[in-house]
Amino acid sequence: MLDIRFIRENVAAVRDGARKKRIAFDPERLLAVDDRRRTLIRQVEDGKAEQRRRGKAVGGLPAEARQAELAALAQLKVAIGAGEVELQQVLAEFEALMLRVPNVPAADVPEGRDDSANVELRRVGAVPDKGFPLLDHVELGRRLGLLDIERGVRLSGARFYFLRGAGALLHRAVLAFALDHMVKKGFEPMEVPVLVRDPAMVGTAYFPGGEDQAYRLERDQLNLVGTAEVPLTSFRAGEILTLAELPLRLVAQSHCFRREAGAAGKDTRGLYRIHQFQKVEQVVILPADEQASRAEHEAIVRNAEEVLAALELPYRVVNVCGGDLGQPQVQKFDIETWMPSRGGYGETHSASRFHDFQARRLDLRYRDARGDLRFCHTLNNTVIASPRVLIPILELYQQRDGSVVVPRVLRPWMGGREVLEPVA
Repeated sequence: MLDIRFIRENVAAVRDGARKKRIAFDPERLLAVDDRRRTLIRQVEDGKAEQRRRGKAVGGLPAEARQAELAALAQLKVAIGAGEVELQQVLAEFEALMLRVPNVPAADVPEGRDDSANVELRRVGAVPDKGFPLLDHVELGRRLGLLDIERGVRLSGARFYFLRGAGALLHRAVLAFALDHMVKKGFEPMEVPVLVRDPAMVGTAYFPGGEDQAYRLERDQLNLVGTAEVPLTSFRAGEILTLAELPLRLVAQSHCFRREAGAAGKDTRGLYRIHQFQKVEQVVILPADEQASRAEHEAIVRNAEEVLAALELPYRVVNVCGGDLGQPQVQKFDIETWMPSRGGYGETHSASRFHDFQARRLDLRYRDARGDLRFCHTLNNTVIASPRVLIPILELYQQRDGSVVVPRVLRPWMGGREVLEPVA
């Protein structure tokens, strides 16, 4: 959420940011509603002040004048009540409009309508030429006894799966390696709820607008999260932090759930776009400082790159264009890992910078050096997402005989196993 004063003072910038993001935004309607909101607040407050002042004086009036004044006060009470009713209606519209205002993207966010316009910043690692026809991860998973999609679909429907045997161990290994990597870098490990109330989804800007992507338990008014970003960023919501506590660097491994509404027919084969998965997610909460936020953004991208480098997977980093940028982000960098079955790079990580957009919605504040209350800045990034990362691991580490070499850094979690062999 943006500050309404900032919107008023920077209407052109906010409007241009919405255009860059391809998000509909009517600043004139919002400002008109805000004008009415401020007028009604003033009218109601002035009316109540007058009501108190005249109410105190009414007892000292002569009987005839007192009756007339009581009648006038009754009319004033009705007018105040009507003003309060209208104010509640206007406040509801104001809050709904404010929740839809997109954050202003950074100046170096590229122009573009969709991910085809994302700008490559760097490539790391050469795409290997194996010298033989490659099997995709689905066929490899079947032959090696790692993956059973058919039974997953039979049990739960499309885009569900079973990982079995060494596949489940490999899945556990990449998550454990990534989590340990972040703990060594000083992040506090967290075990988080994956069922959250609406304020956490609104606060992290998944609602309103992302309801179709979330699994909701209507009976309990709870939502399954699509990322540990939601509970991690909401962990201190409504609190006032001290400077000594900042920055908070948190990491969690969690189950994640996404409906993938509107994605029918897209990326439907295998493990790329599924409904249930696990992620290790990093979140940083820090003081409101533009340069510090940029530096932290670069740092969390490096954290993820270090994991991919240790796995020896080729990848690239892209600067996400305006049309592919969500409502809350100031800027986002995606990391895409080479996946032979896709014939290109596939997204495996997203690193986002929000400034105080989420913190305002979560009422997440701190006292600065002067003792003034300010809203924090927030950032997040995937450390690893599995089983999606198993796609490049299986496909790039496969051998001519159909076996798959286990990446060296994962072997401690695989009981020292070096190669996955086809099952009989």
